[in-house]
Amino acid sequence: MNATWTDDELRRVGAAAELQIAARRRDGSLRPYVTIWTVRAGDHLYVRSAYGAGNPWFRRATASGAGRIRAGGIERDVTFAPVSELDAATQAAVDAAYHAKYDRYGPQIVGTVTGAHAAPVTLRLVPQDAS
Repeated sequence: MNATWTDDELRRVGAAAELQIAARRRDGSLRPYVTIWTVRAGDHLYVRSAYGAGNPWFRRATASGAGRIRAGGIERDVTFAPVSELDAATQAAVDAAYHAKYDRYGPQIVGTVTGAHAAPVTLRLVPQDAS
C-alpha cells in the first residue's frame, strides 16, 4: 500500500546531497545500497540514471519495482514508479531541481541527468505504508 511523504520527509530527503538506494530481490531481501542523486519537485521525490537504462542500479530498481532509500536521516521502503513520459511541466521542474541542487558539479555531469534524454530513466520514489 502506498503512503505519502510527510513535509519533513520531503524536506530532509530533498535537501540531502545524496541518496542511498537499494532494490529488493525476489526473496524480499535488499540488494546493496548504491549512492545516487535525488531531487524534490513539488510533493514528489525523483531519481534518474546518469548513464541510461543500462545502469545496473536502474535495471534492478525497474525490474523489482520496490526497495528502500536512505537520505537526510530518513529510511523508507519505496516503490520505484517509472515516469518515462513526463509532462512538460514536470520534466522542467525535475530538470530545474537537478540544476539548482547540483550545478556546482559542472554542466557536463549535470547534463547526464537533465534534458529530454533523462526523462526515460526517471523514477518517482513512492513511499510505502509503514504499517
